[in-house]
Amino acid sequence: MFCDIVAGSVPAFQVIDSPDGVGFLDTRPVFKGHVLIVPRAHVVTLADLPVADLPGYFGLVQRVAAAVPDALGAQGTFVANNNVVSQSVAHLHFHVVPRTKGDGLRGFFWPRTKYADDEEATSYAASIAAKLG
Repeated sequence: MFCDIVAGSVPAFQVIDSPDGVGFLDTRPVFKGHVLIVPRAHVVTLADLPVADLPGYFGLVQRVAAAVPDALGAQGTFVANNNVVSQSVAHLHFHVVPRTKGDGLRGFFWPRTKYADDEEATSYAASIAAKLG
């Protein structure tokens, strides 16, 4: 599925499309503005990502993690990756979740929410994309 998003054959609320990967909104976000960042190449786990791709991919994760709070008025982010266990899609992806003190997120229990509609999701994606340039 993520390969189809990278290829552009499946629509997604993209925040960035770069040579190092693609960032798009999670359709079942922990909090609105929750972004998934995937490398362009299909790899399943972090261990499978070629060493040569690490700087570009993690640079992209870092850029998104810096843009999300600024774009959404959050105080910070939670950046996470699951390798095999709890990995719902077998394609390497990092989560960048906007965080605000007192938001209720505790430990590794990830409650999920929904966007009201595509228009709301589009506005979140556009705000983050604008900060990424």
